[in-house]
Amino acid sequence: MTTSSSAPAEALHIVCPHCDAVNRVPTVRLREEPVCGKCQKPLFTGQPVDLSSARFLKHIERSDLPVLVDFWAPWCGPCRQMAPFYAQAAQRLEPAFRVVKVNTEEAQDLAARYAIRSIPTLALFKGGREVARQPGAMDVNNILAWVQQHAR
Repeated sequence: MTTSSSAPAEALHIVCPHCDAVNRVPTVRLREEPVCGKCQKPLFTGQPVDLSSARFLKHIERSDLPVLVDFWAPWCGPCRQMAPFYAQAAQRLEPAFRVVKVNTEEAQDLAARYAIRSIPTLALFKGGREVARQPGAMDVNNILAWVQQHAR
């Protein structure tokens, strides 16, 4: 790769959903199915990424993409009902957003840290900070509309 005297192309830091390596990807290449420089797997899978407590902070703090989080639990009927809609939303939101799921039964520390009082709860993070929150199950159109409303 050569450098020139012109400004470098704008690039974003993207955390790999497989190995958690932080990749620098030019914005013009986001829709070209970029792969991780470390593990060579796709940076976008079209599916929500299941995150443990250990992986969560890296994904919200190190990614330049807004991160949509579904706080859920396996015993929760509305959570199970919303899951296919959330997966459809992931297909439509990537690569502009990282779409993740956090099982509050396994990551009770995160549920406490973010004061999750009901599930499912969607939260939108930008630059490591929560910018919006919505409790309750939604269909794909409502998820997409809510994200677009708060992504500005």
